Amino acid sequence: MSLSHAPRRALPAVALVAAALVLTACSSDSKGKSGGGGDTNFVTNTGGIATVAKGERKAVNELAGETLEGKQLDVAGFKGKVVVLNVWGSWCAPCRAEAPHFAKVSKEYQPKGVEFVGINTRDFQKSNAVNFEADYDITYPSLYDPAGKIVLGAFPKGSLPPQAIPSTIVLDKQGKIAARSLMALDEDKLKSVIDPLVAEK
Repeated sequence: MSLSHAPRRALPAVALVAAALVLTACSSDSKGKSGGGGDTNFVTNTGGIATVAKGERKAVNELAGETLEGKQLDVAGFKGKVVVLNVWGSWCAPCRAEAPHFAKVSKEYQPKGVEFVGINTRDFQKSNAVNFEADYDITYPSLYDPAGKIVLGAFPKGSLPPQAIPSTIVLDKQGKIAARSLMALDEDKLKSVIDPLVAEK
């Protein structure tokens, strides 16, 4: 997909992350190829979900900004809880396929100490993203990141950054990157990623 609709002034600052996301936008790779550069210690299972052992995880960098509703949100405020980060766009068919599952699981798991945060990208008309959330009854907040600026600095080298749209990254209770999927997730796969982290002491 092209970045021709992106404002020219935004391109230099986000060229690296934008290129990565464009190359794999709306990924349907069920093999879950993983990357991230550097010395990585993660394993990708046959379902395409990469996980990192507890002692080898890296903390996410600053992940903060304005939500689609115009409020300020800093993911660091959720430390002590498992956090599910979902990178999505209203224009992305796999994002639409997984949205009902995320809406359901987010409500079911909030009492278990799990917070969901969306990261909306490449929706240069905010209204499209807002309508998407309303259509799928998504009640958790989404950071508005149309040009990829928030994502760019959030994931350290050698970790599990988002490399497709949709991407789902799960942080453990210490705010460290524990798992990543580069494909749309259904309810069962989403729970299979969250449950072990909820159980961790």
